[in-house]
Amino acid sequence: MRVLSGVQPSGNLHIGNYFGAIRQFLRLQEEHDCYYFLADLHALTTVQDSRRFRDLVRDLATGFLALGLDPARSVIYRQSDIPEVTELSWYLSTVTSMGLLQRCHSFKDKVAQGVVPNHGLFAYPVLMAADILIVKSDLVPVGKDQKQHLEVTRDIAASFHAVYGSEVFVLPEPLILDDVAVVPGVDGRKMSKSYDNTIDIFGPEKPTRKKIMSIVTDSTPVEEPKPREDSARRPRRKPTRSGKKRGTLWWPTF
Repeated sequence: MRVLSGVQPSGNLHIGNYFGAIRQFLRLQEEHDCYYFLADLHALTTVQDSRRFRDLVRDLATGFLALGLDPARSVIYRQSDIPEVTELSWYLSTVTSMGLLQRCHSFKDKVAQGVVPNHGLFAYPVLMAADILIVKSDLVPVGKDQKQHLEVTRDIAASFHAVYGSEVFVLPEPLILDDVAVVPGVDGRKMSKSYDNTIDIFGPEKPTRKKIMSIVTDSTPVEEPKPREDSARRPRRKPTRSGKKRGTLWWPTF
């Protein structure tokens, strides 16, 4: 089976990326024909400083390798190196309804967070559909909260097939991994670069320690332990015939 997934270089790799995605990538590359890409075109909706952007792309590529993704067993590539992806994205956009995009949770969530909406953010699902469909992937690993993303891709592909009367795309299925961990960030919400609540995998020790120590822990009160009985109020045990007090190394003085 062919599997496809990608990670945005919109910030430093954090432990949520590892437990939510990369850990599963490592297992899947042992069992399937895997395609993993650096989603740099998607990241342009949030990162527009060219120098920082280049650094983030490089760091993500080296992070993939450092964490165990193997180019000998998986296809690893940068999204923008495949111009056919953006070309296909345009073709798909001509058969995608506005209503479908307006219903997408990711767009509404980012707007609710205060992100200024732009066309790139609004049309994000169409580019994502192009990423998936161009490699004819059978499976796309997603968390339960991301299932809608894949449903949109299937809807767009079905619309394309209906308009042109030919089934040229493979309709991908979600690979929902039950053991995908939802890692909380330092503020208690899901760890995400969008929330600025992440803990970097390769971050310097002191800033990382400071972030960890700032995490708000559960403040539920714990029942106070009952005080131990005052030993002075306990009845004294009688000494044995030999004069030795039971359970002690004490002998009375006669």
